[in-house]
Amino acid sequence: MLRIAMLLTGLLAMPAAAATDFQPVESIRSAALAALALAPGADAEATLDPALRLPRCAGDLVARASSAHSVEVSCPQDAGWRLFVPVRVRRSQTVLVLSRGVGAGQVITADDFVAGTRDASRIVGAAIGDPAQALGQVARRSLSAGNVLSMQDLVAPRLVRRGDQVMLVSRRGGVEVRMAGKALADAGENERVTVESLSSRRAIQGVVGPDGDVWVNR
Repeated sequence: MLRIAMLLTGLLAMPAAAATDFQPVESIRSAALAALALAPGADAEATLDPALRLPRCAGDLVARASSAHSVEVSCPQDAGWRLFVPVRVRRSQTVLVLSRGVGAGQVITADDFVAGTRDASRIVGAAIGDPAQALGQVARRSLSAGNVLSMQDLVAPRLVRRGDQVMLVSRRGGVEVRMAGKALADAGENERVTVESLSSRRAIQGVVGPDGDVWVNR
């Protein structure tokens, strides 16, 4: 009876003893992540099968980035194995996220957005992170709550509308010339717009000033 009990004890202990012969999966993951040169604000994850069984390495693991998406982890000791570990690097970016929907043509205020962080690889377009770039701008189209604000979503407030009568201004050598014109498109401050001169009927391009005048020699 004693022999049977001892035999059963030995059989139950075998899996635990055998498990010590395998390299811990977490140690492989840690080695892979440590080999990545991450920029500030970035983190990474390594994909490994938790059931992975590789002989335990007698010394330190060696890891080096083999591509943008994988790290080679190897055991240069007697075990003599190497493994390519898939990795994914995430760089967090501060962005402005709409806290409520806004309509096309609506002026963006501080109540319309909150700051948040997003994975930069999943952001489409030139996301805005500085509130000063959004405040006072106008929604180009209807935007839903939860959207990340981008430069493509906003335009400067329209100072000039198509068909408006505007003043064309040209200044050279201290001499300023002003003439009447008609805007052929909508535009905001510092944006280029095409204007028709009412005297010559020629189409001229200029830049909209803060008061709505169109400067033709900027």
